[in-house]
Amino acid sequence: MVVTTDDNNSVRTLTFNRPEALNAFNDLMRDEVTSAMLDAATDNTIKVLIITGAGRAFSSGMDLNPGDDAYKSRYSLADMFDAFLDFPKPIILAINGVGVGFGCTIAGLADMVFMANNSRLRAPFSSLGLTAEAGSTVTFPQLIGYQKAFWALVSSEWISAEECKDSGLAFEIVDPDSLMEVVYTHAGILASQPLASLITTKELLMNPRREALRETYQRENAKLFALMGGPANLEAIAAFTEGRKPDFSRM
Repeated sequence: MVVTTDDNNSVRTLTFNRPEALNAFNDLMRDEVTSAMLDAATDNTIKVLIITGAGRAFSSGMDLNPGDDAYKSRYSLADMFDAFLDFPKPIILAINGVGVGFGCTIAGLADMVFMANNSRLRAPFSSLGLTAEAGSTVTFPQLIGYQKAFWALVSSEWISAEECKDSGLAFEIVDPDSLMEVVYTHAGILASQPLASLITTKELLMNPRREALRETYQRENAKLFALMGGPANLEAIAAFTEGRKPDFSRM
């Protein structure tokens, strides 16, 4: 299992559990996350979903290493994004370490984000010759404003936990040893409310945004896949393999 779940007082904790790979998303992990999201969505004993990572990382994003060719995926990347967009209950992120790529842009798909004060996020898409995903070209400007979103999504620079809190990307930053305690306290307050009220309020908040976000990530995916294998992406991959900085000066 590369995803684990634990239930406590109507709160389910979903943990990315590939610590040896910094919780990078391979096909199996994508399938297990999607399946866990779909299951929690329809389980009426669950009112709140917490997502965190095992080990020193939250998630390093999509796995750049080749997967098991024999493994047959059940769910696509779009299926996983749909599971997040359509999830009817509160989603709380407990970002316990570095979040890169989808481990960063997932913040735009959550209802609340808590970060350990030593954690940080990075959207490295430009440095890979690619472009942003997960609806972040809409969610980030909504959360932190256009200019900060532009810098976050284009510069490939790290964003500290304090910067995330100051900009509105994170609700609260706390000491690493207190992260889960603080998250469970807030989740418990939500879980003490009637499920119908939680679902109805989230539906009202999401309805004006959901289809626009779905259309956005579909456009993002099309652009991202179009850039894959292009000159900048190939240079980035070669530089990574050779342990050097990519040279985009003529691109």
